[in-house]
Amino acid sequence: MSNRQADPAAVKILVAGGFGVGKTTLVGTVSEVTPLRTEEYMTQASVGVDDLAGIHDKETTTVALDFGRITISDEVVVYLFGTPGQERFWFMWNDLVTGALGGIVIADTRRLETSFASIDFFESRGIPFVVAINCFHGHNTRTAEEIRAALDLDPHIPLLIGDVRQRAFGKEALLALVDHLLSLPTATG
Repeated sequence: MSNRQADPAAVKILVAGGFGVGKTTLVGTVSEVTPLRTEEYMTQASVGVDDLAGIHDKETTTVALDFGRITISDEVVVYLFGTPGQERFWFMWNDLVTGALGGIVIADTRRLETSFASIDFFESRGIPFVVAINCFHGHNTRTAEEIRAALDLDPHIPLLIGDVRQRAFGKEALLALVDHLLSLPTATG
């Protein structure tokens, strides 16, 4: 008989959203380890390709993924995978989503339309998700009801509003996803 403890169960969560909404920031804020980032400096080659409206100061961009880890207990470890936001890198989402239990869509009220592709991605695959509105510098000009209507969110999809730079908000988004997953009907048979 072995005294070896079983490896913890791995839970995979995908963090998605439009270009420049705070995905890399969320992963870095909640990860217990230094996150793996595939950030590269934006160059002249992206001019006319990436829409910098509302994010003129952005200097780097994720070109593959962000990766972070959170140990919940000896039995459960959460792995966070942040997706690239630019349309030319969306092909990676299909690989990154494999095995994901659920997702967090990060949205920016200044550019809500950048969230549509992420919401459609999860909905079309039947993957549960929550929406976390990132209020840059505390800036939010819309109510939760206005945001929900603009994003055409079903009433059962959790919507949170906060700042992804704040660890407490990142944890809140993750817990909202867990609560959402636990509230869903389970398949029997």
